[in-house]
Amino acid sequence: MLGLEIDEYILPTERRILRVRAHWFLLLRDIAESGLAMVALILLQSYLPSSTMVNTLTWYGGVVVVARLTILVIDWWVERIVITDQRVMMSTGIITQRLAMMPLRKVTDLTFQQTVLGRMLGYGTMVVESAGQIQALNRIEYMPKPDEIYEALTEMIFGEKKQTRSHWLPKPKR
Repeated sequence: MLGLEIDEYILPTERRILRVRAHWFLLLRDIAESGLAMVALILLQSYLPSSTMVNTLTWYGGVVVVARLTILVIDWWVERIVITDQRVMMSTGIITQRLAMMPLRKVTDLTFQQTVLGRMLGYGTMVVESAGQIQALNRIEYMPKPDEIYEALTEMIFGEKKQTRSHWLPKPKR
């Protein structure tokens, strides 16, 4: 299987609260770059005199563009953000896999940032800080539904259970 199956790292004593991947908007730049590269290859094919070398180079260029975009989409697909009742975890990577984790008991500050475009499309940035240290997992960008996730995390770290609307999030199935 591609990527790390992050659920394997959840301890039997933990309860998974949330499991998401980064917002699709993260891929928009890569899709636009690939589209522009394909348009450039098509224009190159159209305006250069037809020859076997030009046809071969533009065909291989198209294969490289499609392969690059495919790898980027797969990398986005396997990246997971998991929040349990004890920690926040994020797994990334297809070939070189990485698992970043921060225990909730070490969190001292939680910041939620959302641009105007992020508010319209439903993504934001979560900054998780601990006591004077920069952790492996301190900034999570393109987080989907950041206001709900922020509220759920705030409730688990600093508040009482069922005091906010985050208890309305669907219960995970195990």
